[in-house]
Amino acid sequence: MGECGRIELWINYHHAGLGHAGQCMELLELFVIALAGGGVWLWLDSLKAREIAVAMARRACDDENMMLLDDTVVIRRLRWGRDDTGRLRLRRSYGFEYSDTGDNRRGGELTLLGHEVEILYLRPRVVPFSEGTHDLYR
Repeated sequence: MGECGRIELWINYHHAGLGHAGQCMELLELFVIALAGGGVWLWLDSLKAREIAVAMARRACDDENMMLLDDTVVIRRLRWGRDDTGRLRLRRSYGFEYSDTGDNRRGGELTLLGHEVEILYLRPRVVPFSEGTHDLYR
């Protein structure tokens, strides 16, 4: 075999190896792109869910004549859950603070399954009992 044949054989042997490595790189690139796309989807979906949680917490506070403090909610837990049809959805639990006077802070909780409110909790209100009001409850 001449010098030219050996070089050609070496080029074909190493080119075949590069082809396999090239396929591995393509799969790795696709995996990284899919992972980045999933991260972007989770981020955008979480922003939308947070907007829904803030709006629902604000509405619940308004219905009870309370103030939503800091006008925000804080994510406390993120996990998977199934809806009524058996579909796998993200279940997000949020915490928030509200007040009746502006001087005190009370904790509330809100859980979304997908983008639907599953649980909304505001602590029961404590009403001071005075001497003049006990006749109302006899």
